[in-house]
Amino acid sequence: MSHASPSAASLVAQLEARARAANTPAELAFSIANDTLPLLGFRQALVLAGSGKQARLQTVSGLALPTEDSPYLIWLRRCWPWMQQQVGEAGGWLPAPGSAPDASPGISPAPMPVDGGRASAGDAAPQSAAAAAAAPAEVLDGWAEWWPQGLYAVPLRRRDGAVLAWAAFLLEQPPTPLQQQALAHLAVQWGYCWEMLGGKPRVGLRQRWQALGRKRHVLWLVLAVLLVMPVRQSALAPAEIVALDATTIASPLDGVVKAFHVRPNQAVQAGDLLFSLDDTTLRNRLEVATQSVAVADAEWMAASQKAFDNFQSKGELALLQGRAQEKRAELAAVQAQLARIDVRAPHDGIAVFGAVDDWLGRPVVTGERIVQMANPASAGVLIYLPVADALVLEENAPVKLFLTVRPLSPLLAHVAETSYQASLSPDNVASYRLRATLDAPASRDDARIGLRGTAKISGGWVPLAYYLLRRPLATLRAWSGW
Repeated sequence: MSHASPSAASLVAQLEARARAANTPAELAFSIANDTLPLLGFRQALVLAGSGKQARLQTVSGLALPTEDSPYLIWLRRCWPWMQQQVGEAGGWLPAPGSAPDASPGISPAPMPVDGGRASAGDAAPQSAAAAAAAPAEVLDGWAEWWPQGLYAVPLRRRDGAVLAWAAFLLEQPPTPLQQQALAHLAVQWGYCWEMLGGKPRVGLRQRWQALGRKRHVLWLVLAVLLVMPVRQSALAPAEIVALDATTIASPLDGVVKAFHVRPNQAVQAGDLLFSLDDTTLRNRLEVATQSVAVADAEWMAASQKAFDNFQSKGELALLQGRAQEKRAELAAVQAQLARIDVRAPHDGIAVFGAVDDWLGRPVVTGERIVQMANPASAGVLIYLPVADALVLEENAPVKLFLTVRPLSPLLAHVAETSYQASLSPDNVASYRLRATLDAPASRDDARIGLRGTAKISGGWVPLAYYLLRRPLATLRAWSGW
């Protein structure tokens, strides 16, 4: 900058100060696009972050926020990679397509050093003019509509030479050597400030992968070994602690539930009263049957006394005696039914049923299950394995049960029984019913009937690649029909 005029040197110093005062790359781009107007007198200035096809417009001079879907910016986004290719890595002057290379006298053909000895704009001017003459039709149409005689582009680089952004100035004539020198000096300062404000650059996965060099072969080998490494198939399914040895207590006759004498999940002894049915109807039938027996007995006694001197009464004696026995049988049946309205526990266990209020006053039929008498010493696991997660299970396949109340202490079990056909689970999911028995007797003390959780069922050994791709391949096959 020793050859610059005092006014130009002062302006460059001001631009450097404003660049250092920026707090973000967006503020720096705004300063580059707007504060350089006194230096160049451009028609418009553009700042693009990135380079090539990845470049994105950051700032347009005179606009607070550019409209990305405008026709002008869409055209610029499409044509910028071609323009950047024409000016080269060092940047420089790109004349409007169809203009003469020497349209602006006074441009020195001598090379101007830019950024430490890189190719200068003066060296690339003839080539840029020739390339502009062979511009694509899309570039020609947009340039003729929106842009002036030429474009002067300056790359903003990191200290290692990587391009961070581009500053593009739309001019009616190429910049003078003094302006080019000032821009080259400012580009170094802008690039440094952009690098500091942008922080540590993000390295893409592709760049990281290429930086590994020969280590990539080792990683491929390790990945191949991992994919063939055998792992055990597994599936997660909802599960519940149930009694494997349970007795169903059903309604002994048709009636209405009158009272429950136990609470749900209460431990009972053999002979304890569980529930009672309403006896109103049976009591009425008992009274009628009792009176019928008395009437039949009286008729039979009267016929017996007449049989000594009345031949007709002697003939009716057998009929009346059979009728009396019939009435006694009906009375005995009603008495037997009355004896069964109070249902008692057949053995020790836990009374498993729903809420009492769900049963009181509810009509039941003979054989309808009301209570289950579960043996707490024979606790097992009932698992609903969804059809989508079904595995080929071996005999005594291992199971880990993670109860909701104790998720950090799994119970160990093994599969003892599987259903042949799928049915709907309580969650209305087509599932296979699996029953598993707990392994350690000590575990049964911690497994209360009725607790729920998640069971992990382990299948056979398969390669890791099959384990990872089994579900995607099954989904693809179901979707495509292959």
